[in-house]
Amino acid sequence: MSQQLKVYNINAFTDKKNQGNPACVIQLKKWIDDKELLKISRINAVPETAFFIINKDSIHLRWFTPEIEMDLCGHATLATAHCLISILNYKKNKLEFISKSGTLIVKHINGKYEMNLPKRVGTKIKLPEIISKSLNIQPIETLKSRDYILVYNSEAEIKNIKINESHFNKINLDPGGVVVTSKGDTVDFVSRYFTPQSSILEDPATGSSHCSLIPYWSRKLNKKKLKSLQLSKRKGEFECENKDERVLVTGKAFTDSIEIKNYYNE
Repeated sequence: MSQQLKVYNINAFTDKKNQGNPACVIQLKKWIDDKELLKISRINAVPETAFFIINKDSIHLRWFTPEIEMDLCGHATLATAHCLISILNYKKNKLEFISKSGTLIVKHINGKYEMNLPKRVGTKIKLPEIISKSLNIQPIETLKSRDYILVYNSEAEIKNIKINESHFNKINLDPGGVVVTSKGDTVDFVSRYFTPQSSILEDPATGSSHCSLIPYWSRKLNKKKLKSLQLSKRKGEFECENKDERVLVTGKAFTDSIEIKNYYNE
């Protein structure tokens, strides 16, 4: 592999530098081999690299971590929308992304990006022993959708959770991760997101986890519209809405840099 590509480095779910979740966004004219896409993502070394191709009125979108292709990535979708509208001057305020999770609609409204994402309602389960051994604080409730959703008593507990990686990396989730969540002190709910067997243990701000968090907290708090905060070091801010079959996840984005990168054989 030897090619030169323009890379848009964008922070999602924030409007500040060094906050939110970083994504690399790359426009392609045609798809290249999946192994090459994965190599590029590994070199970029951010939680997700988004690749897109514009095809008339639709945009084909794929997401790669440094390890695997994902079925859905909220923050890199938001970053791609920001790249198209705020940097590339794409003329429409309503974007249609064709993806592995179907057609995703993103609207640009008052400087924010509203993503219409699939709802993933979790089912109550018993906490798997291997996850229990990975945690210094045990949850009061466990659910499973794509991700494991672990519910806690307080925001203080979420902040103080530590992961024992020797146990945690024995968990086999492909794709998916472990979400820890509770009611928030200043917002409706808070969360953190961890991915086993990943070069990036804690994801800074996770849009896809809200596909399960929103229906859960909407039912618990009896609210359709909610605000949430992801309590990573970089933090992420979310506006949420629970719909009948979908969820709306809204956030801001910040352009960190634009660069030309040469990708060579590893």
